[in-house]
Formats: sequence, structure tokens, C-alpha cells
Amino acid sequence: MIPAPAGPPSPAWEAARDRDPVVQRYRALFALLDWSVVPERDPRRPWPGSPPHPRAAYVKALLVKLCEGKAHVTDLRTYLLEHPLLVLELGFRPVLDPAEPHGFAVGRTVPGARWLRHQQQTLDHVVLQGLLAGTVRALAAEIPGLGTTVAVDVKHLYAWVRENNPREDVPHRHDPARQPRGDPDCRLGAKCRANQAGRTEKEFLWGYGTGLAAATDPAHGDVVLAELTQPFNRQDVTYFHPVRDQAAAHLGRAPTNVAADAAFDAWHVYQSCAAHGGVAAIPRNDRGQSPPRDAAGRPLRARGLAMAPGREFVHEDGFRARDHRCPLLRPARTGEGCDHPNSPRAAAPSTSTSNRAGACAPTWTGRPRRTRTSTASAPRPSGSTARPKRWASSARRRAGSPPSPGSTRSPTSSSTPGRSNASAPARPRRIHRLLRYVEADPPRIGRGGKRSAGAG
Repeated sequence: MIPAPAGPPSPAWEAARDRDPVVQRYRALFALLDWSVVPERDPRRPWPGSPPHPRAAYVKALLVKLCEGKAHVTDLRTYLLEHPLLVLELGFRPVLDPAEPHGFAVGRTVPGARWLRHQQQTLDHVVLQGLLAGTVRALAAEIPGLGTTVAVDVKHLYAWVRENNPREDVPHRHDPARQPRGDPDCRLGAKCRANQAGRTEKEFLWGYGTGLAAATDPAHGDVVLAELTQPFNRQDVTYFHPVRDQAAAHLGRAPTNVAADAAFDAWHVYQSCAAHGGVAAIPRNDRGQSPPRDAAGRPLRARGLAMAPGREFVHEDGFRARDHRCPLLRPARTGEGCDHPNSPRAAAPSTSTSNRAGACAPTWTGRPRRTRTSTASAPRPSGSTARPKRWASSARRRAGSPPSPGSTRSPTSSSTPGRSNASAPARPRRIHRLLRYVEADPPRIGRGGKRSAGAG
């Protein structure tokens, strides 16, 4: 329970806050934000209990945590206890105590670390997006041309789980099917790093990815225009359109030019810039080995022949594409043999229109489908669909008897390879007795999966 203040703030507090350099620095920072978007509870409605701290006070305290570089909430609370006047500037309701130097109990005024951590975990994302939108609109009104050129990138965020700690001995650390118990929303992803020497390092981690759209002004510096956080198993290119649309909504116009890394090398990224007459400065992403091409841009085969252009079609991703065919088959068969493993044999020129288009299409080279054939010595199966018992089949195999009518196994399958049934050894007498007992009175399965003895 938060105690209610005993009276109005003392005038001495205002004079002391005006002289405090830390308070003055954060007062100038908080003045740049539109705090009207932070909802507060209706003061006209009668609420039970003491009045709580304003929600804006918790948001300001978390901003102090970021500005001061405090990694933990406990460090933030310690910093607030060391600056009592900053506590009043944030908006926390003071608990008056004349015995204290500043006239209020700082330890009782500042919420506990557990409650501050709860506010950080349950803070509404819409509130933070409203603060960001108001800031961008105010900057766009002051800085002409802000957001004409934006840079888009994705930053990885580590989840607070044991799987990300290399000192912890965790089995199946990078198994995506084993969700960490410490964070049910994080996902497993890979972060690739490449240097100028061509070396690529890949790091697997559990966490999130934050996509940012930022602009740079020579006089004011860097400005963040939009933000999006997703689980880390999403590709980087999926951040582009949501972040770009959010930046366009904040600025009131769409960005003209875009700069990004090779992970955003996609046709729809270029299309969004070309629609506004802009430029997308993105390095090429080969995504594998690219086939050699001639001067006209047509792909070359292994023999150095240029592929013949085929039909145009709309790709499943939405862009227009064209396929290329074997030059020995299109536009007409030349009769020359083709040694490519995926090409059909180039036969003599044919004028039949029933043939397929002479495309150099891959043929099916998988394993043939297995078909079960019955032997001539096996008896015809009966009309019954009952499957022979496993214990009966085992006993017959041991005794060397012919298969049951429902089986398609050959009588010679139980004998030794290379030896006929005539040369098989004699059946043991115990096996004969066991087989007669099983066929005369087979055991029955009772309730609970237990075998019961026969009636005889």
C-alpha cells in the first residue's frame, strides 16, 4: 500500500530542484516528450485506498534507467535513493517525514524493486509508441527534410534465460522444440557476422530482434523514426515494411531513399523506393552460387551455350520472372545430343505437337516404388481379414511348418539359404508339442493386458 502524502509540497523543494544539475538535465529531456498520451486513471471517480503514483512517473523512471546505463532495476532504485530531488521531479508522491533532511522519507516514497520490475514487464507498448510518434512529429516540424533518407537495421536482444549463458551446462541448448522456461515468448535464431576478409561467424541465441528506422541530420544527429520488436526467428526483411509504414505515419510522408544491409536485398524493397522515385542503397546478396551469364544476361550452360529465353510468369512472391530452356531443344530440336544429367535425350527433330515443350526440365530420378509379388508356391489367401497372431507365427517358424493361409511368405523362407526343405533337420519333439498346444487351445488376453490360461 502506498501512503498518501500528508500535505502539499514544500516551497523549499522547488528552490532546491531548480539548483540541482541532475534535475535540470532530466527536466529538459522530459520537456521534449508529449506526456498527454500516457493514460492516467480518472480523478473524478472515487477509488478505494490511497492514491497511487502516476503512471508517467514509472515511465520517466525507466527512461532514467536507460540514460544512466543501469542494467538492473535494483541499480535504478539505488540511484533514485541517492537523488531525492530527482524522485520529486519524476512525479512520485512523497511521504512526508519532518525528521528527514528533505522533509520526506525517500525510502518509503520510491517503490520497491519488485514493483518497479513489474511495471517494466507490464508496461503497455502502445504508450511507448505514442511517445515516439509525438517526438517524431515534433522533430519533423522543426527539421525540414527529416526522413527523406532512412537507414533500416535489426539489432538482436538476448533473452534472460539459462540457454544464453555459456557457463551453464544445459542439454539441448539450441533445440527449437525445447522452449526456455525463463521466457515463453523468445525464440531461437541465428546472428551472422561477416568481416571484410570474407569470414562469416554464426551465433545461435534465444531472444528477440528490434528493427529500427533512423535518419541523420548534420545539425541534430541521429533520430529514431520507427521501431518494431519480433521474436528472433523472423527474417530481417520482414521488418522492413512495418517499420517503413510506421515511419511514414509519423512523418506524414513516405521515406524516399533507403539504406540497409544485404539481408534486405529483395525486389519488394526496391519497388517501394522506385514508386516514389527514390534509391535503395543495398549491397547484393548472392544467396548461393550464381550461374555464369553472357553479355546479354542469359545464363550459360556447362558447355558454354546460352540458354534460350522461355515464357514470362508471375513468381509466387509477386515479381515477374522468366525461365530459360535448353538451346538444343528450344525453339526447335537440333538433333544434337545433350550430356546434361537433367536433360531428356535429344532425339531426331519431330514435328509432333503432342510432345511437351522442349524444356530442359529435371526428370524423376528417385527410387522405384516397391511392389510386393506373391510366389507361385504360396497358397491363395482366404477371405478372412484376421491377422495371424505373432506368437503363432513365431511358433510355426520355429517348427518349420508352412505359413498360415493369411500369410504370403514362401515355405522356403524359413529354411537355410542354399538348402531345400528336404535337407532340413528334423523337428524337435518339444516344438511339436508346443505347436499342438497353441493350435488346440490358444491363450486369450484378459482385462489389464494379462494372459489367461485356456479352458482345457
